[in-house]
Amino acid sequence: MFTPEQLDRANAFCKGTLMETLGIVFVPADGPDEVAATMPVGPHNHQPMGLLHGGATAALAESLGSTSSYMLLEGSRRAVVGIEVSANHLKAVRSGIVKAVGKLVHRGRSIHVWDIHVTNERGELTAVCRLTNMVIDREP
Repeated sequence: MFTPEQLDRANAFCKGTLMETLGIVFVPADGPDEVAATMPVGPHNHQPMGLLHGGATAALAESLGSTSSYMLLEGSRRAVVGIEVSANHLKAVRSGIVKAVGKLVHRGRSIHVWDIHVTNERGELTAVCRLTNMVIDREP
């Protein structure tokens, strides 16, 4: 969905944020109507049992969808805020890299809705997420 230049801007936009802390990187998507990002899994985002923390998965999904909505509005006087994120955790991940792939389900004037699937390095589905963003006017 995004050009290499847009991916570079999205990754630069994330510097100094939670996305950088978690190691989230926007990558080329496989499909024309998709966006994608990866995140390494290790002690920095584990819960006490040594598994990927569900909150880190939710942060990956929200980061992917919110930044992608923002990129769709690039050049406008509009901004994006996430208003709801849900994640169904289906399979545990202990290490490696997870990949989130998002598809825009609804692109309205004031609401964007994303479906996001997170997979492990073997391509197994580990979480299914949905994000709703509100499109707002930027403050002057």
